[in-house]
Amino acid sequence: MSEEQTVLTETRDAVAVITMNRPRYRNAQNAKMTHALDAALTRAVSDDAVRVIVLAGAGDHFSAGHDIGTPERDIHKSFPRVATTWWEHADKQGAEGVFVREQELYLGMCRRWRDLPKPTIAMVQGACVAGGLMLAWTCDLIVAADDAFFADPVVRMGIPGVEYFAHPFAMPPRVAKEMLFLGEKVPAGRALAVGMVNRVVPRATLHDETLALAARIAQMPRFALALAKKAVNQAEDRMGLRDTMDAAFALHHLAHAHNALTSPDHLAGEDAKSMAAKLK
Repeated sequence: MSEEQTVLTETRDAVAVITMNRPRYRNAQNAKMTHALDAALTRAVSDDAVRVIVLAGAGDHFSAGHDIGTPERDIHKSFPRVATTWWEHADKQGAEGVFVREQELYLGMCRRWRDLPKPTIAMVQGACVAGGLMLAWTCDLIVAADDAFFADPVVRMGIPGVEYFAHPFAMPPRVAKEMLFLGEKVPAGRALAVGMVNRVVPRATLHDETLALAARIAQMPRFALALAKKAVNQAEDRMGLRDTMDAAFALHHLAHAHNALTSPDHLAGEDAKSMAAKLK
């Protein structure tokens, strides 16, 4: 097992397990970890021995979302552009800086990972909240532990949903509205019932059952898997997924700008602690 910054990578036969490694902060996603994750995924795609990629989170939780309050929050730091051709964000003021950063780090990265040519499986336990939802939704399959829960509570911030707005594709539209309107936890069983996840398994066997599923997929022809994934992704895009995300991203940034004009900051003065306290 090798460690690169805040991400761990382990390869078992034809399966690469890539693990977010900030368990102290429930794997909150700062830019440093996001870029390390992208590098690990890129290496797994380039490795001919790897057929399937499993995305995991260390500790009790998959991911509590974007880093909006840890000591290692790096919103104002400069990082290389990987997913877009937008310019530097760190020296830009107002809506421009926020828009450019989120276009690259959130929407751009997630779209990049969704289109990886190898099958990906999210292995989810505990919290899968906001930005954590985005990571899980980029994966082709989701295996959830029976203690997992899913939530997008950002309407409490005055924001209409996370940047990678796949809600009405990951579940029926009315269920998507319910998730957004209430901002409450959706337990694993409900997520399975509405089609957001593929399987729910006991927490104690999550790792073994996910890797067993990945190993079965890995026995299929590599190129055929890539083409099958591309065919389904193209179908989703023809049904409007990409256009939906573009439109929702614009509304997301209208909300950020409104917050900046009417509250202490573009997050309406909320942070990780205050949001966690309101999540039911």
